[in-house]
Amino acid sequence: MKNPLHYQLSEYDCGPTAMLDAVSFLFPREEISPVVIRNIMLYCLDCYNCEGIMGKSGTSSAAMMFLSNWLNGFGKVGQLPVSSQYLSGKSVWIGGDSLINDALCRGGAVVVRLYFECAHYVLLTGTLNGKILMFDPYYVKGPFTEAGIVMVDDHPFTYNRIIDERCFNRETTELYALGPMEDREAVIIFNEDTKKTAEKTIEYFI
Repeated sequence: MKNPLHYQLSEYDCGPTAMLDAVSFLFPREEISPVVIRNIMLYCLDCYNCEGIMGKSGTSSAAMMFLSNWLNGFGKVGQLPVSSQYLSGKSVWIGGDSLINDALCRGGAVVVRLYFECAHYVLLTGTLNGKILMFDPYYVKGPFTEAGIVMVDDHPFTYNRIIDERCFNRETTELYALGPMEDREAVIIFNEDTKKTAEKTIEYFI
């Protein structure tokens, strides 16, 4: 059984929440090892704020890269049919033949770093007519006034935002922009048992 995706508990835990939501989106709860949950929480929230308090600056790129590599290794040893790829810089963009769009079209999940007042991690779960389906783990009530951003509340297992692709690719720090190219990062995650390939697509249409 799949669980509804969940929201972060504090102002700081968007990183681990987005990673846990990616696993929840891809796998039924009966298949998810407690080791996955433990390690995501163990390695995230590693950044210190200016007062020296650990976790109050969220999760670092290094932690996300480590988790991506760890998940990939966890899959290779047969513990869970999972694979992962870490992207950074110019590899992180939305649209056309991007690696992110390709992953979403093949049933993958993508945890991406963007901006919501400050750097923030969210989960991308699919595409829809040139728009991206996204679950933002930061809970807010009212609708957004910005064009191209729609809040939804009737798809708790998959997304709570529908975003125009053009909103992401801005190199600014506006709402849901991916920001400066050199700061961009994303983690692509697949359930290898449900991952769509060219062969599976051909078989489906036959």
